[in-house]
Amino acid sequence: MKKFLTMVVTVLVILTFLTGLYSAKNIGAANAQTLQINEEEVVDSTIEDISEKLIRFHVIANSDEEKDQALKLKVRDEVLKYIQPMLKDSKDIDNSREILKRENENILNIARTVIEANGYSYKVDSTLSREYFPVKTYGNITLPQGEYEAYRILIGSGEGKNWWCVMFPPICFVDVTKGAVAYEETEKEMKEVLSEDEYKMVDNKVSEQKKNATVSKESNKSTAKKSSNSTAKKNTTEKEKNNLNKTLSLEKEKIVDNTEDNNIVIKFKIGEILKDIIN
Repeated sequence: MKKFLTMVVTVLVILTFLTGLYSAKNIGAANAQTLQINEEEVVDSTIEDISEKLIRFHVIANSDEEKDQALKLKVRDEVLKYIQPMLKDSKDIDNSREILKRENENILNIARTVIEANGYSYKVDSTLSREYFPVKTYGNITLPQGEYEAYRILIGSGEGKNWWCVMFPPICFVDVTKGAVAYEETEKEMKEVLSEDEYKMVDNKVSEQKKNATVSKESNKSTAKKSSNSTAKKNTTEKEKNNLNKTLSLEKEKIVDNTEDNNIVIKFKIGEILKDIIN
């Protein structure tokens, strides 16, 4: 009787252990999935916060022909020359928005004058609205894809490539060809309106560091994997020799694949215990 009770208790302990192991595995997987979802929500929220603090500026050419692209840049230069003194000292996004609305007709007249002076009769329109944009880079700033408020000048059919920058904060007026000086000016302007975390998300320097760290990590993993494979290959040769006789003796037996059943050994032991009880 005592032996029987001992066997029963052992079986119950083993079953309890298996149930706990299965539950822990599922909870771990659920927690990992929840963490990933939360991280994605944080990133989406940050991108939305960034887009609410900027006004982009786009000049869209009539076509991708060289002459239309050149005309686009001439329109850009004259428009920026006119609007720069007004936007340069803008204190907030609302002030910049009001300036663009107030000066819209003057901006269009400047664009028309440039177009006509270069021998073209293209119409020109403008919009100030929220539009979807893919990932775009300007100097040391890369804005994630998403919806942004943008002031757009469309020349002719507006089917060509566009030139863009950020009007608020006013980094359109930073010469991105100046290297380190331009980087410092852009950083200063962007940090006036973005938090530290938001700025890190759009800063090319930070993105490049993360990219290099990822590449280095993957390289180390690859090296470790090759080394592991080499060691495993050597060990396999010895194992093959040691298991040769065992393999030959099993040739006539049916082999069941239990690689997916992590509990096969424990199940086998339970079977032995029950067999002892019955006997």
